[in-house]
Amino acid sequence: MKAKTDAADVLSMYRFDRLADHRVPDADSITEETIRKYHELGYVAIDRVLTEEEVAAALRDIDDVIQGRIVGPNVQFYKKLEELNADPAFHTPEGREMAVRKLHKYADYCPALRHIVYHPKILHVLRLVFGEEPVFTNEAQALLKPPSGAGMEKPWHQDMAYRNFAYSKPVAGVWVALDEASLENGCMHVVPRFHRYGPIPHYAVRDWQICDNMVDVENDAAVPLAPGGVLVFHGLLHHGTPPNRSNKRRRGPQLHYHGASARKLTPQEYKLIFTNEMTNAEC
Repeated sequence: MKAKTDAADVLSMYRFDRLADHRVPDADSITEETIRKYHELGYVAIDRVLTEEEVAAALRDIDDVIQGRIVGPNVQFYKKLEELNADPAFHTPEGREMAVRKLHKYADYCPALRHIVYHPKILHVLRLVFGEEPVFTNEAQALLKPPSGAGMEKPWHQDMAYRNFAYSKPVAGVWVALDEASLENGCMHVVPRFHRYGPIPHYAVRDWQICDNMVDVENDAAVPLAPGGVLVFHGLLHHGTPPNRSNKRRRGPQLHYHGASARKLTPQEYKLIFTNEMTNAEC
């Protein structure tokens, strides 16, 4: 299959006319029916989890990492560092922010972001989802989408296909909106119920991703969130985010948890499930 590379091709992988409807106003509103629907659909959106003060503190942590005031977390740029250093704009605060794609491994360095990792309301939801104590996987990320076309797509994928997310019991992803996450600036998109079909091979195309022709775009549902809102989703749910086409930032931590009794797959088991090595198939 020919890889999708231009903007129109990439946008064709998403619907912008259907919104996900499994949503509750806050963590205290979750019921047994909420959890039943989570297991059926593979996700639940929770509108008010973080306070305005918690959101503001987390944004300060992110800015402090980007600008070098907090040292320790890993910073991934959109381009090679030597290329960026040759651009005078990169040496301004705004230019540096525009160049950052992802932060990760920040929980030990950023107090406000660490607070989100162990936020009591998030852990409460996860206990209900797992039916046991949640355990943080030690993989704290923040995928950033700068404005004006700089924020790139994260193609459709399953989180359990990434590194230490492969467990025999499901992982849950938690995506936290620190800015408004809208249809225009790259909010999360999901395909409800597709976690129930199990793991599928991933391919290195635009990213480590589900092959484009295996994505059920027809059933895509977008999940806009206001600042402080949270999306909790099954580690096998098909999900992705389109590019940021707006003039607004879209920043948010993404965290992963598993139940206390989960067993990690061996490398051999992982290869049999998530890669195409057994068939030599290509995307």
